[in-house]
Order: sequence, then C-alpha cells, then structure tokens
Amino acid sequence: MTQNGGALSTSIINGTAEGPSNSAAGLPTLQPSWFAVQTKARHEKKVSVRLCEQDIESFLPLRRERRQWSDRQQWIESPLFSHYIFVRIPATTETRVKVLRTGGVVRFAGAAGWGTALSDEQVENLQAIVAQRIPVLPLEFINVGERVRIRGGALNGMVGILAAVKNDRSLIVSLDLIQKSVAIRIDGFEVERA
Repeated sequence: MTQNGGALSTSIINGTAEGPSNSAAGLPTLQPSWFAVQTKARHEKKVSVRLCEQDIESFLPLRRERRQWSDRQQWIESPLFSHYIFVRIPATTETRVKVLRTGGVVRFAGAAGWGTALSDEQVENLQAIVAQRIPVLPLEFINVGERVRIRGGALNGMVGILAAVKNDRSLIVSLDLIQKSVAIRIDGFEVERA
C-alpha cells in the first residue's frame, strides 16, 4: 500500500487522525509529538496499517529497491529503517498504551517504557525527502561532520551533515533518537554553513 496506490521509489503510509483528544472532557488537549516505535522484524507495514485502522497518525518511510531472485528481478518497497515506524500522538498514557497494544509493536524508542519525542524538524525533513521521491541510501548513524543547509530548490532550508559517500557530495539527515541516518545526493544544490 503506497501513498499513490502504486509502486513508487519512496512513499508514506500515513493516517490522518491525530489520536484521541481530551478537549471533550474539559481537559486541555496535549500537543501531539512524533515518537519512534520499534516493531518486530518485517512487521513495519502491518503495524502501519493497524495504527491507521485505529486512527493513529503514522509515518513509514519506504524506499524502492531492485531485488534479484534466481529466476527474476523485481522492484520492491522496503522500510527505510528496518524495525521502526513513527507515530504522532499526544504524550498520554492512554494513547501510548493503545500504540503498545497494536500487534507487531515491541516498544517505544528512548526512555525505558515511555519513549522520547523526536524533533518535528527531523521527521519533517525525512517526510520532505520521501515526498520528493529523492533516492536515499540508509546509513549507520553519523555523529561527526559539519552541519549544512541547502539553499534553493525543492529542499531549500533542509539542514544536515555534509559528507562524501562514494565520491559524491551528500547531505546526511539523522534521527538522533534511533541513531539512524539517510544520505541524499546534493550535487547541483547550493549549500551554506548552518
């Protein structure tokens, strides 16, 4: 299942609801935040569908890759970060329990049992990369390098770490909490020190 119903180079499986609201009970509504949720192996797509069925907003970044079998080659969509999906929920016990009770969910990433909210900027950067269908290369978390900002184009203002991957200039966008990164080629983009 993809955003446009077909096999895209990348896509988002995204629900539209923002979780339960406390405003009807006269309580203040908590601002939803993004959290990384660890899943069982090869359960990311199933968990995303189940969360959407429960009206929980989720984001599963996918990448398109060509797989070789003995008798054929085929393009498939696989999760950009295996074992992880992102949910946007208010930080209430009720919504966290609802996520944890979803089949295939292991735990929230971060503080033991409670999870740690991701920065909106990091998730929005990742969503922009996926929405623009920019080819990505998943990398191990990168902790060093100069932070840069792209100037102009579809990715204007995106901040990341400048690195060289296979002799190409690349921008590394990192998700600190789960220690995962993606690299996008930025040849042709103008960058400035962030």
